[in-house]
This record gives sequence, C-alpha cells and structure tokens, in this order.
Amino acid sequence: MNDRILMTFSPDGETRTDFVCRPEKAADARDAVSAFVARLHPAPNSHMVQNLLLLVSELVTNAVRHAGAVTALWLTADRRGVHIRVTDPSPALPQDRTPDLTGRTGGFGWPMVQRLAQEVGVRATVDGGKVILATVER
Repeated sequence: MNDRILMTFSPDGETRTDFVCRPEKAADARDAVSAFVARLHPAPNSHMVQNLLLLVSELVTNAVRHAGAVTALWLTADRRGVHIRVTDPSPALPQDRTPDLTGRTGGFGWPMVQRLAQEVGVRATVDGGKVILATVER
C-alpha cells in the first residue's frame, strides 16, 4: 500500500493534515487510520478514533465488495473534524438494504456509516466511478 502524508497551511494559519493511500482490504485501511491519527495534534479522543476505524473499515469493505477495489482513501484533518474520502471505480450508488441477520448478504455497513458520520455524501468522479465523503467531528 503506497501512502503519503501532506501538511498544508491555509491563509488563516490553520494546519491541515492529509493522508492518501490505496488500501486493498479493511485491515490496510485501519492501519492507515491508526498511522494518521497518531500524527494529529491535538490527538483525537479514543471514542473518535474508534468511530473513524469502524467508519473507514465499512467504507473500504463496501468498495471492495461492491465495486471491486478502492482507488484511493484520503484522510484530511482540520480543527473541525476528520474528513474521509473513499473512491472506487463503480458508478453505482450505495443502497439501503434490509440487514440480513444470517450474515450472508450484509446490509449493515451503509446504515452504520450514516450513523457514525456527521456528514455523508456521494459524488461521481470524472473517470466514471464515485467518491464517498464522510466527516467525523473532532
């Protein structure tokens, strides 16, 4: 998994930290989140970190399961929150489904994403895929 960290400074002096990678599975994404939050100052509280880990795991799992791959995971932190972008090659939008209690067909991930994030959005990408955007407040 190739990754990179970028730090930028806005005109108002705020520092923004960006982390970009291309995880192949949810475990890679959790490792990326852990490495990312370890560099944040002030450090997020443990509840926020747990929510980020679960949220990113679900988004990456859904992209791999339903779109075949993650083309990028981009984490951005500013003083307001942590912003997550997961891109994949499929134009198909996430669907609300009745959860399958037997575990065969899922249906739990997208509702969980919507509950964990303060903001969730989906946009088409220029290459025909989509990006899921989610924000967790600091």
